[in-house]
Amino acid sequence: MKVTYPHMGNMAIGVKAMLEELGVEVVLPPPITKKTLTLGTKYGPEFACLPLKLNLGNFIEAYELGADTILMAGGTGPCRFGYYAYVEQEILKDLGINYDLLVLEPPERNIMEFIAKLKKITDNKPIFQVIRAVKKGFLKIKAADEIEKKVAFFRAREITKGATDRVWQEFLQNLNRAREEKEIEEAVNQAVVALARIPMDLARKVLKIGVVGEIFTLLEPFTNFNIERYLGNLGVEVQRTIYLSEWVNDHLFLGLFKNYSRHKEIVKEAPPFLCHFVGGHGQETVGGVKYLKKQGFDGVIQLLPFTCMPEIVAQAVLPAVSEVEDIPVLSLVVDEHTGEAGLITRLEAFCDLLSFRQKGGNHEKRRISGN
Repeated sequence: MKVTYPHMGNMAIGVKAMLEELGVEVVLPPPITKKTLTLGTKYGPEFACLPLKLNLGNFIEAYELGADTILMAGGTGPCRFGYYAYVEQEILKDLGINYDLLVLEPPERNIMEFIAKLKKITDNKPIFQVIRAVKKGFLKIKAADEIEKKVAFFRAREITKGATDRVWQEFLQNLNRAREEKEIEEAVNQAVVALARIPMDLARKVLKIGVVGEIFTLLEPFTNFNIERYLGNLGVEVQRTIYLSEWVNDHLFLGLFKNYSRHKEIVKEAPPFLCHFVGGHGQETVGGVKYLKKQGFDGVIQLLPFTCMPEIVAQAVLPAVSEVEDIPVLSLVVDEHTGEAGLITRLEAFCDLLSFRQKGGNHEKRRISGN
């Protein structure tokens, strides 16, 4: 069995570590490129969202490298992601690409359901080995999130452009190579020391922008044109409302690590604007705007793939949230036709507006929102 799975930000590092610990052979698709996108849009349904198309492209490229089994997460609720794995398998079959499919549905009661499913797909490895593998994978994605948050702070204040990104890339390589828990800790400590050595302008007044929206679009830099790095290079500190380790703790571990995730804290901010679950991360998106306002952020960007139903619901509500909470919100919809130049123009204009507000210009009675 040669297992592959789609890219989504730094997820590949943790999943690869977990599967290899269980003795499973992993065939990673190449990093997402325009070729991946072209393959996905050529064979995927036009009305499907961008994540499905990029998943398809990943699987076709991985098949060419010898993969024969797909590992995918499942899902519940109104979001179409819950049946993507099966739709993708059927599309691939029509192309003559026959994959075995393993879908990890979210557990309903406790983390042991998730462990049991993993045990089943790894030829009934001993339970302690499965737990050790899951822990190793989780520690890696947790470490990546930890350093990525620090990178956002340093990138906005660095004096030499690119210095923070070099540390970040070196850290990811070290993290990928780490085989033991101690080596993961060493990779984190080395990155923290390296970041602390970067010359910074701490007196610089930076903008703080929060990013909310659909998880794949938030986490995968190819999909969002590496928006966090672009804004960071403009001198903007960027934080997301969703980090992969928090999502894993909430949805796969069912909150095993107490006080680790901000999910409940964010969702409780959604009423009265949105009082119920609408699938995906729609409720988090709405609650996230108010949450970020309380955290002192200057503005919020919503990222969503075209035709994403939960985020369309959230998008309809956000102008009211922006008005009441007095915080500018910009919604950016992406698909295979999105041009980088147009997106950058909108980002720069948004930052100009936020700078204007931050400097105390003639804005007191104005609200800024954009779509």
